[in-house]
Parts: sequence; structure tokens; C-alpha cells
Amino acid sequence: MIVKAVVFLLCCSAGLLRGEQVRYDNYRVYEVAIADQTQLEALQYLENFPNGYLFWESPVQTNMKINLVVPPHKYAEFDELANQLALANRLRVPNLQQLIDDESPKRSRRAFGWEEYQTLEDIYAWIDEKVAEFPSIVSVETIGQSYEDRDMKAVKISYKAGNPGIFIESNIHAREWITSATVTWLMNEFLTSTAPEVRELAENYDWYILPVVNPDGLNYTKTTNRLWRKNRYPHNVLCYGVDM
Repeated sequence: MIVKAVVFLLCCSAGLLRGEQVRYDNYRVYEVAIADQTQLEALQYLENFPNGYLFWESPVQTNMKINLVVPPHKYAEFDELANQLALANRLRVPNLQQLIDDESPKRSRRAFGWEEYQTLEDIYAWIDEKVAEFPSIVSVETIGQSYEDRDMKAVKISYKAGNPGIFIESNIHAREWITSATVTWLMNEFLTSTAPEVRELAENYDWYILPVVNPDGLNYTKTTNRLWRKNRYPHNVLCYGVDM
């Protein structure tokens, strides 16, 4: 019963902090290699009852590597665990907060680009610009609203009628900013590239793209907790988020 209560409180802690900026000062990121079944089962247990640890990938099999975030008060415990299990590991990031700060510099207003990660508002504004710039090719439709009433915008790129369609969605997990950056870059390539292989793809398929599946979660990673993964739907008054 005590273990269940601890897990419940840990699950809910992010919801309690939703009005504050969550920081990861001196949190370390280790690359951990899983060599045998004993190591795998130990890490799976730790993922189920993390008590401060954060798993960037789930340990699902042997002969794989995962990234494990270790808070400062767990340094000694992690070292002991690694020694007991003969767990091969490598320090990748000595201070996670520094990495987050470097990733999100103070922004000056400038043209949309792919040298930094964009906000939801920037992504949607850029899409509207493309609709205005290529009105016969690009269209956008709001297909619904999120729990926090943010629009979910879907883009269609079509050069001619009768093309087969391809659907792409991104930013399902809130913290995976690289996904929406990738699809906006891809959209830009379809509209501006002169490379024959790109034109072949762009003009012979209709592209249906949902660049931000999880707008509430993306916004939350920008304003409050960079490592948030889920959406912002509340299970109850304390626990927020569905893992989409």
C-alpha cells in the first residue's frame, strides 16, 4: 500500500507543479547498456517505480541501450545499482538543465527557420503564411480542439487532383520537438525545393500533415516542463496527462 501511494504521488507531482518552471539542475543523463535478463528486469522494475529516475526509452529487451536521467540525490544509489548489476554505463550529459538552457536561447523576433525549435504559435503562423503564399497548393483545416482549447491544424499539400494520399503526424509526445521541426522542414522542401527527387514526391502525392498532434503538451514543454511527454487531460484534480 505504501509503494502504491509513493508511485501515485510521483505521478501527480508534475500536475502540482504546472504553475512553476520545472528545472533539472545537475540532473545527469547516462547511456545504459542492457546486456542480460537480470539487468533488463531490474531496469523494468525501476521504470515502474522510478522514485525520481526518468527513462527516455523503455527497457524492453537485452542488447539495447537506453538513456536514464538521474537526479542529484540519486547519484550514489545509481552507482551502487550499476556496480551490483555490472551495468555498463556512460555519462552523456553532466547537467541536463544546461542542455535545456542551451536548446532554448532568448529569442529575438526573426524569420521562421530550423536553427531553433519553434513554439506552437510560430508553427501555426508559418503554416498560415504558406497558405497565403501557395493558395492553390496548400490548404489548412482545423480538425478539432485540444483539452485546453488549442486548435489542431491539419495541412494539405496537393499539386494535382487524383493523387494518392499520404498522412503524417508529429509531436504526439510533447517533448519530441524534433518531430514537428522535421515535418515543417519537409513541407518547406515540398514547396520550394527544385531537386528532382523532391519534386517527384511533392507533385505525385497529396500530403496530409498534422504537425502538432499534442498542442497542449507542446506548449507545456515550452512554458513549464521541458521533459513532459503526455497531453494535459486531467485524470483527476491532481494527475494530469494521457500518454498518447
